Amino acid sequence: GLVILVGIHEDDDEEDVTYIVSKTLNLRIFSNNTGALDIHANLLVISQFTLYGDTRRGRRPSFSHAMPPEPAAALFDCTLRLFEQTGLNVQTGQFQAHMLVSIHNDGPGFHHDRLC
Repeated sequence: GLVILVGIHEDDDEEDVTYIVSKTLNLRIFSNNTGALDIHANLLVISQFTLYGDTRRGRRPSFSHAMPPEPAAALFDCTLRLFEQTGLNVQTGQFQAHMLVSIHNDGPGFHHDRLC
């Protein structure tokens, strides 16, 4: 299955949600060049506003480009509905709640021979 971390930008709308759900479901990332729909994958969809943390200035991240909670909750619900309409098993947590999620990544890694 897939663990899908959803960050919602302040300018995102339902058109962006439709695009990203379709793109995610049709990525050919599983064996035999298959996608989530092909293998009837289980999906864990998690709201993660910290994906928009900007640390270009200073040492404390700014989340000013993340959508505010109330409109983001509505757009996240829209995202969940679109994933659920596929018939796949979709699970999520509670929006804006503190969650501890353990992820085991099973796939190719990325290797650097040197730091720079």
